[in-house]
Amino acid sequence: MKNEAENVAFLLGEIAEACAGLDSHEVIVVDDGSTDRTAAIVAERMKSDPALRLLRHPNSGGQSAAVHSGVLAARAPVVCTLDGDGQNPPAELPKLWAPLLADETGRLALVAGQRVGRQDTASKKWASRAANAIRARLLKDGTRDTGCGLKGFRRDLFLTLPYFDHMHRYLPALFKRDGWEIALVDVSHRERHAGQSNYNNLQRALVGIHDLIGVSWLILRRKKARATEEVPHGH
Repeated sequence: MKNEAENVAFLLGEIAEACAGLDSHEVIVVDDGSTDRTAAIVAERMKSDPALRLLRHPNSGGQSAAVHSGVLAARAPVVCTLDGDGQNPPAELPKLWAPLLADETGRLALVAGQRVGRQDTASKKWASRAANAIRARLLKDGTRDTGCGLKGFRRDLFLTLPYFDHMHRYLPALFKRDGWEIALVDVSHRERHAGQSNYNNLQRALVGIHDLIGVSWLILRRKKARATEEVPHGH
């Protein structure tokens, strides 16, 4: 979250409802250098919500930095993410964790949401469609919407991925690069509850060019073999 004071309370309430059926869970809010009361509101709510945790960046590091900080701090083996602006409905979270918790193969690494009925401006939707088309053609990651904040993944495998700014937009390609399976689920999308976006189309386009080149290089230079440990007979 960055300057989402008007969205904090209702969003945390919805997350609590979505997680009510779980045996245990934690909710980590990463305050990415907010200058409003975002952190103060979360801190006040923590007094009555033992599942809630607050991390703070002293200055804004961006979404990938916030996700990485949250995953490093997480205690559970499965992590689910969503944007702090309220456009990703928390009611969709079970679609992410259910396949991961049910997986018996050990091969499923990521469940990525794909927005349906996206509620954004026409220019933002056009820019997103163009960027996704170019990315899919170059990376062949099999998804039409990597910009969706709703993602679930295994914490241990996420932490083996190369970290770089804006990596959150390339998780399907990065997990597939390392030989893991991914699943895609359709999720709903809604208008912002309050406040304004911290990004614009020009910013996304400029960084996207460099990111595509970098991720393409990472895929071409991926490790070709994975070691397994031999256990002596009788042990």
